[in-house]
Amino acid sequence: MRYTVGYTADGRGHDAVCLAVALARRQGASLDLVLVAPERSAYSGSHPSDSGFDDLLSGQLHTWMDQGLALVPEDVPARGEVVRAESDAEGLIRAAEDAGASLIVIGASAAGPGSRYSVGNVARGLLPASPAPGAPAPRSPRRPAPVPRLTCAVGRRAGADDVVSVAVTSARRRGLPLRLVALLALDAGREGAGAGGEAHRRLADAASSLAAGGQVSVETARGTSVEEAIDALAWDEGEVLLVGSSRLAQHMRIFLGSTAARILRALTVPMVVVPRTYESPGTGTGTAALQTQEGV
Repeated sequence: MRYTVGYTADGRGHDAVCLAVALARRQGASLDLVLVAPERSAYSGSHPSDSGFDDLLSGQLHTWMDQGLALVPEDVPARGEVVRAESDAEGLIRAAEDAGASLIVIGASAAGPGSRYSVGNVARGLLPASPAPGAPAPRSPRRPAPVPRLTCAVGRRAGADDVVSVAVTSARRRGLPLRLVALLALDAGREGAGAGGEAHRRLADAASSLAAGGQVSVETARGTSVEEAIDALAWDEGEVLLVGSSRLAQHMRIFLGSTAARILRALTVPMVVVPRTYESPGTGTGTAALQTQEGV
């Protein structure tokens, strides 16, 4: 199993490596650190068409990659790759597809307050086109904390069962406890009316069907907004939240809907966004495929 890590020679790249290491250790996955460089083009204007400059740039890129690989502990297999593409998102997606990656990890923008997220240009370009789950890494204390628990945000719309299946498979494979959470925001309007009872029943049904396979808990978080509901939850250091892509997403792609985007901005822990009807190579589609997928 391989994870593609979007590496840059700055704090965001360091954050991405830390998260990827934490996820890979429990999973026994290997890391592909990918550094995207501008394509060579007479029209791009990114750098002069000069062999001497090309040699200088190539040397600098490989120096940065060596620095990135030095961040990975010896117990996690890793390799580095420099790819050329028109954009970071294009280069990372191509590298992930070529490697058959189960996850793409990137650093979030540094503009968010504290250790919270701010979705940067790379995430905006990558998530809608990614065929694999995407994990933007929040700003971290620069050390890979072990993952103590997985939390899955359970919605009421079509596709919710898919992300639950991914969460269940991931928790069982890692031997981790799983927390199923429903977020009830008062600003949801009429759609949120009476949602508390339905959410509790949905979580209870899911937990009862999964309890035999591992440690499962359920929790309902309430607030005047999605952000307040997220803040009401207790988070363990290193915990990871799984959310599903919006129902507006195309098959095997991610669409970060308004609720997921608000969750992302309020979070202080890593979040993995699972593409709609995500499937691993060699499986079918839908829930049945996710029960045997070898991804997140």
